[in-house]
Amino acid sequence: MAQKRPTPSAEAGEDVTGVKRARKGFSVGSANLPDGTHRRKVQKIKQDLIRKAKVKKSYNKLKEREQADAVKTSTFDQAPLVDGPASTELHPERQAMLDEPETAPAEQVPVTSHSRQRRPPRPKPTPFKKEAQLAQQRKEERERRQKEIEEANRQRQAKIEERERFRKVMAKARSGGKDGKRKLGLESKVLLEKVQRMMAE
Repeated sequence: MAQKRPTPSAEAGEDVTGVKRARKGFSVGSANLPDGTHRRKVQKIKQDLIRKAKVKKSYNKLKEREQADAVKTSTFDQAPLVDGPASTELHPERQAMLDEPETAPAEQVPVTSHSRQRRPPRPKPTPFKKEAQLAQQRKEERERRQKEIEEANRQRQAKIEERERFRKVMAKARSGGKDGKRKLGLESKVLLEKVQRMMAE
């Protein structure tokens, strides 16, 4: 069997086993991607992987440190509790509670099965609650606009009728009476109404 060819570095007399080759790192996706959405997506994935690896590494270090601390402060190292003779004295809060006068029986409510009240049932969740509210608001807005339009039409119609009445009365007053003169009394009433309306506005 033929001998393997020596590498160029071995020929130069370098020690091949002692030299550490630089690590390449890791790659995600294709190496020759054009600039654009796909490349940015691949770069984002790579950055996420690096960040997760760093978090995992720091978590492992922290976990090891806590385990080492836990081994140092073991429960066996603590001094055992000394059980002394039990005292017959009551705790001050308990003693104060016992010293309080008893409440009147009228204040105490007997506990029966009926005294426990049931909570009111929770309202059923409506899947389109927001949409229903928006629809209700739109409906109210539409009704309000319709009322405004109807009111404006009614006022317009009233003004038209008033104008027509005014025109007829003025035409009648100007036509003259039996002697052919203008009817000033009739005309003055209509003009007075018109002036009063103008002053009110």
